[in-house]
Amino acid sequence: MHRILPVVSSCVRWDVLGVGANSVDYVYRLPASPRADSPTAKLRITSHAVSCGGQMATALSACAAMGLRTTYVGATGNDDNGRRIREALHGRGVDMSHCIVREAPNQFAVIAVDDTTGERIVLWDRDDRLRLGESDIPAGLVASARVVHVDDVDQEAAIRAATLARAAGLPVTSDLDRVTDRTAALVAAVSVPIFAEHVPAAITGEADPERALRKIRKQHAGMLCITLGPRGAVLLDGDTLIYEPAPAVTAIDTTAAGDVFRAGFIYAMLRGDSPREMLRFANAAAAVSCTRAGAIDSVPSLDDAAAMAQALR
Repeated sequence: MHRILPVVSSCVRWDVLGVGANSVDYVYRLPASPRADSPTAKLRITSHAVSCGGQMATALSACAAMGLRTTYVGATGNDDNGRRIREALHGRGVDMSHCIVREAPNQFAVIAVDDTTGERIVLWDRDDRLRLGESDIPAGLVASARVVHVDDVDQEAAIRAATLARAAGLPVTSDLDRVTDRTAALVAAVSVPIFAEHVPAAITGEADPERALRKIRKQHAGMLCITLGPRGAVLLDGDTLIYEPAPAVTAIDTTAAGDVFRAGFIYAMLRGDSPREMLRFANAAAAVSCTRAGAIDSVPSLDDAAAMAQALR
């Protein structure tokens, strides 16, 4: 197995600094996907559970499970759910010393999972008092990491973190899952944009992933990646398009797949893998998570992800 690249500066404390969202998820498993005006408009719940998740919380938990030193910059509520997510992340090995506790209820989501396919629908709510601002991102902390990972929930804070990181010569990876009037600025700020499948089409008008990436390339020189769900992922490295299919697995719950993909990508990048190997390992990690229920609860160990990646060779 490859080894993680050595730390090159004595001021580096963290492999990954993550800036973004967390959530407490109320997960309901259903015998089918609900649809209005159909026989599945009313469904009996198969089972239900409370699970911790959220984009950044899950990605950092996966990074920590792979042996990376991680620290979280984000806001939690001062209620029971806020305590629950802080304890869950700490228990997973994520440093929480920079977490902000606000006088507000924690973000939560109601997630309906189709037992037959593992696909899910997410309904969420977040108090505005949990919003991260630019002033919540300390410059000195950003410079203490090897990689900064941001999501697009609080975009001004993400842009601030990415700008500070790139000024310090650090790579910045991202979770880009929506389109707003600040998406273009966030894409420009990060060095490795990783898009959910629908985002490039929305910002370029190109439905084909390759054409969309080549259009974004005109404005961005870094590696550009799109996750394609069960079809894998595609990456534009310079002018070279690289596609890697996802492993075929029986999906139990796809909730955390994108977050775990990004964790696998970060791990492989720090390990010094080639772009194709990075995609392969990230796909493998995401595939393992799909075979398990929950968000943070589904993250794979390094051995689990490596075994799945080896099977793809």
